[in-house]
Amino acid sequence: MAHNLSDLFDQQIGRNITKLDENLYGLEIDPEYEMETNFIHQMKAFRQMMNTGENNEVADSLAMMPGIEELFSLLRIKQIYETGEYDVIIVDCASTGETLSLLKFPELFAWYMEKLFPIGKLAVRLLSPVSHKLFKIDLPNNKAINDIQKLYIQLFELQQLLKNQELSSIRLVTIPEKMVVKETKRNYMYLNLYNYNVDAVFINRVLPKDQELSFFNEWFKIQEKYIKELEMVFYDIAKFKVKWYDSEITGREALERIVEDVLKDDNILMVMKKKSNELYEKNSKGYILKLFIPNADKKEITLHENGEDIIIRIANFKRTIPLPNALRNYQVAEAKLEEDYLNIQFVKEERDNENE
Repeated sequence: MAHNLSDLFDQQIGRNITKLDENLYGLEIDPEYEMETNFIHQMKAFRQMMNTGENNEVADSLAMMPGIEELFSLLRIKQIYETGEYDVIIVDCASTGETLSLLKFPELFAWYMEKLFPIGKLAVRLLSPVSHKLFKIDLPNNKAINDIQKLYIQLFELQQLLKNQELSSIRLVTIPEKMVVKETKRNYMYLNLYNYNVDAVFINRVLPKDQELSFFNEWFKIQEKYIKELEMVFYDIAKFKVKWYDSEITGREALERIVEDVLKDDNILMVMKKKSNELYEKNSKGYILKLFIPNADKKEITLHENGEDIIIRIANFKRTIPLPNALRNYQVAEAKLEEDYLNIQFVKEERDNENE
């Protein structure tokens, strides 16, 4: 996803898959190119869904709502996976805040589509003759609705792929400094909130101990402190330390140094750990939903229910979890944060007696 692979490999890599070495290929995804080529039908449907009638510029701007370009980048990754041509797909993401926004978007967009489109065909049938005159909009025709439904299915399959712990995992990259460690801990919490599998952490720019200059003495203490904190937080997942090299890490030879120093584990390209972040259990009171949310502060957590969904907000991030059909007649009785798990207790709704 990041557009620095060409710099990293010191070789031109564009929007088409490029061979870099034996069994190694690179791609710098161009979202606009993907939308105009690989996903042109979905984009036409999306534009029609967002069409404002006479103003095509407004329609195009609405179709380019935040997150749409990145969404089609993810769909491109899904498309590559489905070809079965590659043993491993490594996605080099942008900075953590952007990546979190990217990863939560498929679920969020699919949720809105699920709420809006069950009545889509009915709305088209009832309102099409008058929609343009009364509401100044053009409702999508049946063909467009079908394409949107296809896009919804693709979004659902994309979520299943990214959250499949047998196939996919996320690896965090950090450095042993206060602000970055705090950010890494928050990101670990948010990724688990959205039910993504984090199975490794790379601690980058670790100063080598063989430095004798007194200038580094304080830095050694700082790094040692935060490496210990990272080891405590990520006690149950793999950790890899990448030292701070004496030259820039660009080009094939420089990358080989990291491989030789850090990446020799035979399982480095496999999912290393699987942990259930989201688990429903039956108990004596009804059902309990257990959400693994490490490093969370209960003061920052708010929870709402609307009959069909549970809405959890932590600081600036919100996730809507659709309830299984089996829990549609249940309500939340209590929620507690216990040992990194948010435990949400559901009990059967008490209905008033019909004679009362």
